[in-house]
Amino acid sequence: MESEGNRQQVAGIRRFVSVFVFVSVLAGAWNTAFAQLVKSVDTVGMTVSDMDRSVEFFSKVLSFEKVSDIEVAGSEYERLQGVFGARMQIVRMKLGGEIIELTEYLAPKGRPIPVDSRSNDQWFQHIAIVVSDMDKAYQQLRAHKVQHTSTGPQRIPDWNKAAAGIKAFYFKDPDGHNLELIYFPPGKGNPKWQQTNGRLFLGIDHTAIAVSDTERSLQFYRDILGMNLAGESENYGTEQEHLNNVFGSRVRISGLRAQSGPGVEFLDYLTPRDGRPTPPDTRANDLWHWQTAMRVGRADAAAEKLKAGRARFVSPGVTTIPDRALGINKGFLVRDPDGHALQLIEK
Repeated sequence: MESEGNRQQVAGIRRFVSVFVFVSVLAGAWNTAFAQLVKSVDTVGMTVSDMDRSVEFFSKVLSFEKVSDIEVAGSEYERLQGVFGARMQIVRMKLGGEIIELTEYLAPKGRPIPVDSRSNDQWFQHIAIVVSDMDKAYQQLRAHKVQHTSTGPQRIPDWNKAAAGIKAFYFKDPDGHNLELIYFPPGKGNPKWQQTNGRLFLGIDHTAIAVSDTERSLQFYRDILGMNLAGESENYGTEQEHLNNVFGSRVRISGLRAQSGPGVEFLDYLTPRDGRPTPPDTRANDLWHWQTAMRVGRADAAAEKLKAGRARFVSPGVTTIPDRALGINKGFLVRDPDGHALQLIEK
């Protein structure tokens, strides 16, 4: 039989272990919350050459609605974007609960997207626009003579358990930016995409970026920015080849999420490995420039953490926006390991 002294000793150990486990779990939750530098993905933006043409395209073809239209200039914006003499027209457009930001540089003008760009080039980025009916959405694009990237809509085959039944189609806007239509069958994607309310174009699920090394990108987006890895898959076969129009493509896909807003999806081409790096002299007025605006609690603290992580800054430092024209108190532009631009903003 167990003596009374032994029973008390065992009970004491159990209480200690329970408290230790509770404190450890609490500490882990605290560390996770503290590590979440990025609170939300607020907007995904791109540089355009003709604002009127772009607004017409996104509104008439894809059902976006204009929510703001401003013109900005001055030293604060030059520092924020890293473009001396910048004068910009910035239009925000909304689809469902998500917002895109279109920027035309009235001065100075940048360079066009290379005509031979491919989906595995490291400057590749797109937004995935969710639709309730792929066939109808594709016919809408055909009626407006939209330029294809994919040969046509593709259905992810059933053997790919993570993405089975999802339909997708790549196409281009008037400047050559890649865009995607995506359809989620029941049970796939965010449940909100099943609440169509009779709409054809529903919102933006994610922005996808070509990356050269998934682990390196995870260190940046997950370990430094604090985004959560939400899912992974490996896509290959004729459907994937005809979706991105890259023969022999085998793509490792990783999806990351902040607390709210669209996700960020890595496209790591395991084959072919001939994608070109982002030009090192890329500037925000070049038309292949995209920037994903991520909200942080304190811009100064975010900048210090990114400097410690040896991130490449475009802005010389944190910039204060005096007139709040963009709804931003402070912000700065930084590049990820493959050159994709992120605007970290404090509101």
